Amino acid sequence: MRSLARGFLLLERVSTQAALAAACAALLVAFIAGAWQVFTRFVLAQPSPWSEALVRQALIWMVLLGLAGAIRHGALVAIDIARTASRGWLRRAIELVILAAILALFGVLFWFGWAMAERVRFQSIAGLEISIAWGYAAIPAGAVFAIVAAIAAVLDPRRDEVARSI
Repeated sequence: MRSLARGFLLLERVSTQAALAAACAALLVAFIAGAWQVFTRFVLAQPSPWSEALVRQALIWMVLLGLAGAIRHGALVAIDIARTASRGWLRRAIELVILAAILALFGVLFWFGWAMAERVRFQSIAGLEISIAWGYAAIPAGAVFAIVAAIAAVLDPRRDEVARSI
């Protein structure tokens, strides 16, 4: 059982690092496209028709992929008085209830995000001329990474690392 947990934590570490790298890349894309938009609008006096849509899509992907890292390190805003005040089996029970809530939330996001991406796959994003399903695909993709990170956060908590670094 311990080797299974170790294997899962290795998978989580790799997947969360990949998600965070992709989130950083999306931020870079948003920055470059936003800078291009400002340049074309104010210097060339002819706004770019695609950059605003690209910034919006990149920011959506950035946030949803970045959730995995935030969940894994306990960096989301939380009211965890009951968890920190409790010890032993009660603390473990509270953590499992929290995990169940997270899994339910991201399970619903995955289900409806996937359904929405399928539903709109024939529509295109104005300005980019690509399927809007690419934008909606961020929801189930981010949900998968978040689910893996949430399970890993219960197996190997790192909440105190963030608290000490602040």
